[in-house]
Amino acid sequence: MPALLLMACLGSTIAVHADELSDVQRLYYAGQPAAAMRRADQYLAAHPKDPQMRFVKGVMLADAKRNAEAIAVFQGLTEDYPDLAEPYNNLAALYAAEGDYAQARAALEQALRANPSYATAYENLGDVYAALAAQSYGRALRLDPGNVTVPPKLALVRDLYKHPVGGATSALPAAEAPASAPNH
Repeated sequence: MPALLLMACLGSTIAVHADELSDVQRLYYAGQPAAAMRRADQYLAAHPKDPQMRFVKGVMLADAKRNAEAIAVFQGLTEDYPDLAEPYNNLAALYAAEGDYAQARAALEQALRANPSYATAYENLGDVYAALAAQSYGRALRLDPGNVTVPPKLALVRDLYKHPVGGATSALPAAEAPASAPNH
């Protein structure tokens, strides 16, 4: 009987978590980001280690262009849950948005160590490498304006972002929820 009671309690905790998460997301997508953030903060005050709610909060912060706060949330998630790839991917998106492609690359490499079959991270890593290539080609051209081999390469990388391969966007996605996050 005690095991049955424990199972019932666990089930209700997971249901409450799912309801809270759904409510936050519903508020957010209904155009009420401040209410969604308040609700997330209230939940996190009682459940500070919950990875899914923390992730949603990080996404909301990133969408609000509160990048430093979003980075802190995703960094905390990577420290507490190093086996989750998604927070690393979102860190990479934020770093890339700030032009810090070296940190973006490192975060994506960590995402791929956590989940070697994470296709989005591979695509984003390709975007980061393309951005790093554009930076390198630009520097090479500034240092040697007469170099005739660099301009076509730079044009090719820039053209990639005008016409992304496969219809993909050139920006790194900022919101992909952790699929395997444990419920706490």
